[in-house]
Amino acid sequence: MRVSVIGGGTITDEETDVAAAVGRELGSRGHTVVCGGRGGTMEAVCRGAKAAGGSTIGILPSDRPDEANDYVDTAIATGLGHARNALVPLNGDAVIALAGGHGTLTEIGFAGIYDRPIVGLGTHDVPGVETVETPAAAVDAVEDAVRS
Repeated sequence: MRVSVIGGGTITDEETDVAAAVGRELGSRGHTVVCGGRGGTMEAVCRGAKAAGGSTIGILPSDRPDEANDYVDTAIATGLGHARNALVPLNGDAVIALAGGHGTLTEIGFAGIYDRPIVGLGTHDVPGVETVETPAAAVDAVEDAVRS
């Protein structure tokens, strides 16, 4: 399945480790990562997924596919700026939300509008987000939600 992973563009070393671990978990289970395609959470989750043999899709805010991070397999240039935040959760079967700011919160909102299962690991505490404690639990939860 495709799993949208959302989170901050600027993150701490600990948050980078968590995002990479989520990517490795998704990649090792054969899932495709969908993200915003740039730095921070997006780069870390893609790096983790690629290290585990997974594939990645980056939905970029600019009109330049070459702005994708080095771990994106398929770069989709939109030219939409922040409006591309609607497309990231739309293109996943489920969403894993990591630490982030207002952009992450907008993507959580769109995930809810699109009725995507949303699992949170160190993210915003809002209704509709199932909170988990580990990367493996996050992937377990999205797998369970999509199978239901």
